[in-house]
Amino acid sequence: MQKNRKGGAKAPVRDGVFVLRLYVTGASPNSVRAITNTKNLCNEYLVGNYDLEIIDVYQQPEIAKHENLIALPMLIKKHPLPERRMIGDMSDTERVLTGIGVTTDNEK
Repeated sequence: MQKNRKGGAKAPVRDGVFVLRLYVTGASPNSVRAITNTKNLCNEYLVGNYDLEIIDVYQQPEIAKHENLIALPMLIKKHPLPERRMIGDMSDTERVLTGIGVTTDNEK
C-alpha cells in the first residue's frame, strides 16, 4: 500500500492506472492554472483511471530536493513507466496527453 502525504493509506496502484504528481508553488497564477488544467485533463481523458496528487513545495520543501525538481509547476507521471516530466501550466492539452502517453482521436 502507498501512503498519501497525510500519512493515510492509499489503495494499491492498479495496472494501467496513471499515477500523476503535480508539484506547485503555493497559489501562484501558474500553479493555479496548472492545477485547474491538470484536473480538467484527468476528468476528461482519464476518467476513473488516474491517481493525482498535488504537492505544494512551499509546504513540503524537502520533496523538491528529493524529486530533483528544476522548475515549477511540474507534472510527473510515475506510472505506467517510463516516468515522464512536464513543466508549465499544462494548458497545451495535446502536449500533456502525448507526454503521459495518452493517444486521442485527433492523433489517430
